[in-house]
Amino acid sequence: MASRLILRIQERSARLTSSEKKIEHVLLQNQSLVETHTATELAAKAGVSKATTARFFRSLGYADFEEVRLQAREERNRREPYSDVETIPEPATFGRTISDHLELELRNLTRTFEELRSDLLPDISQVLEEAPRVWFVGFGDEQGLARLGRSLFARLRHGVHELQGQGHTWANELSMTGPRDALVLLTFEPRPKVLRPLLAHARTTRMRVITLTDHAYAPQAERFSEVVLPCHVASYGALPTHATMLSVLRLIAVAYLGRNPEAVSQRISTLAAIDEELDLFE
Repeated sequence: MASRLILRIQERSARLTSSEKKIEHVLLQNQSLVETHTATELAAKAGVSKATTARFFRSLGYADFEEVRLQAREERNRREPYSDVETIPEPATFGRTISDHLELELRNLTRTFEELRSDLLPDISQVLEEAPRVWFVGFGDEQGLARLGRSLFARLRHGVHELQGQGHTWANELSMTGPRDALVLLTFEPRPKVLRPLLAHARTTRMRVITLTDHAYAPQAERFSEVVLPCHVASYGALPTHATMLSVLRLIAVAYLGRNPEAVSQRISTLAAIDEELDLFE
């Protein structure tokens, strides 16, 4: 089935200049180039200038090349619905298992970061910067990532905590939460019943929720979250994958560092001085 880009090109084909015809020829041969190549690379492949390429896409009704790319990704995602489970290729020899594992993890990472809106990172960094306290929470396997998130951000700023356990020990910790505190929720299936009262408490307390989750849960998470970061987490079924969530978590930390370099540098220096005073490391 032709993409909307190709349909627009075909509709305007008779009015294209000779230079624009070169771009048309390249895209009709391989329309996926708009996803895999930059505007400069596409221009070079067609043998035209970058300015000609920009005029070509504007003449088709696009604001810029990035709009073309986003449209192509949306169409591809509709053609290739998100799936939690991938079929294990046969034969599952040791060497093949490594390559299959790498291919699947790279696909999850690539699709997640392709779809990630870059404007969300400054917004998340601002939420974390303005928060009096930052709380991490995860359930099941994600509890380990919540612990890692707390450890990671505790190096960058003060007042970073983790909600531990399954709810029976939260009263003391939740009593310390307040308005504008940030709650970073890391959640995949299965989700425990305790999540619902936790989110109700966060709403009542006016905490600002940032959720890292799978695509299936993202629409529901948008109801209670200020920001939702969907992660592609396709696996071979037997074991879930957390590589994408871990990478997104680290990206948030890097974005926070970039927004607050002086404060983070001072924090790291202070922690290093305390470590040296305690003489804990070789």
